[in-house]
Amino acid sequence: MSVSKTRTIQVRWNMTGALLAWCLAASLAFAEEWRSAAPIPKSAEEVYGIAAGGKLYVFGGLGLDWMAMGMVMEYDPGTDIWTRKRDMPRGLHHVALAEVKGRIYMFGGFTLPEKGKPMWVPVNHTWEYDPQADAWRALAPLPVARGSANAIHINGRIHVIGGATLPAGLKEEWVHPSRNIAVGTHEVYDLAANSWTKAADMPTPRNHAAGAAVDNRIYIIGGRIGSVFIPNAFNIDLVEEYNPATDQWQLRTPMPTPRSASAWGVYGGQIYVAGGEIRHRDIWGTYTAVEAFDPKSNSWIRHSPMPMPRHGLAGDFIGNHFHLVSGSVQSGTNASGLITNTDRHDILVIDHR
Repeated sequence: MSVSKTRTIQVRWNMTGALLAWCLAASLAFAEEWRSAAPIPKSAEEVYGIAAGGKLYVFGGLGLDWMAMGMVMEYDPGTDIWTRKRDMPRGLHHVALAEVKGRIYMFGGFTLPEKGKPMWVPVNHTWEYDPQADAWRALAPLPVARGSANAIHINGRIHVIGGATLPAGLKEEWVHPSRNIAVGTHEVYDLAANSWTKAADMPTPRNHAAGAAVDNRIYIIGGRIGSVFIPNAFNIDLVEEYNPATDQWQLRTPMPTPRSASAWGVYGGQIYVAGGEIRHRDIWGTYTAVEAFDPKSNSWIRHSPMPMPRHGLAGDFIGNHFHLVSGSVQSGTNASGLITNTDRHDILVIDHR
């Protein structure tokens, strides 16, 4: 069942100047509609989505005892059919994805230790996935092993930013739940040279953030600081913009809803952020919020909320359709065998007027 509505959104515009002591409001009218599509055959939390060649690809999945599923699913919007593809070369979760000319690049992530209790071990893998051939190829490894980073492509280079890794100077093999291990590390992969270079680190170390590029600028949005685990971390609303031409960062207008573990995508020059999680002493919650950042006006627009709140979901745009797939309706990973994943596949259709 679809719900359609036309909304008038009040947008806050940041204005500068000594004579201005208030914000002006501007109206933006558009139509938007939520639709349901074929559910994903295998539901999971910590899935990661990216569009390539007009199709949606969903990677990952995290099971009980932090067992990475390593699945790859392809969704064809023309037929509304899911197809299982070749699994990831290694079972990983919290990977970073980027798409370039129809191929998908995967960086870092976490895996289980070789022995002992289930924990998160950061890795430095770099993989290229060719959807047409359904084949994987190993590339030059990420210089700093980490998980829950962001990967953003601009002009033949993929910027891998932030995440969480092992603390320097400590002999630990896996990330400790209570340690401050968020990083602002910024490394750039050159596709033609298959090599890495260093760039200016992100001013605010964070993990589980949203990240995308608009008009050759990179935006890292929200996420969490401190631990990689939500019970010992803090969600933030900060938006930081990176300019590759100057190798400099600057702050932009904060996201209205501080959150982490969201899905995101770019359409019409705006970055949409959907879902996410929050954890307080008495709340294990997930968000329905859908908000879009417009870099040109440095402002945020609120959209109709998701039909079901969740975090660790996959998402991306195909045309003007924002696909949001699977995830968990509860904050944090599954506990005591309780399954909180959903196989839902919701689509927000945007029609600017």
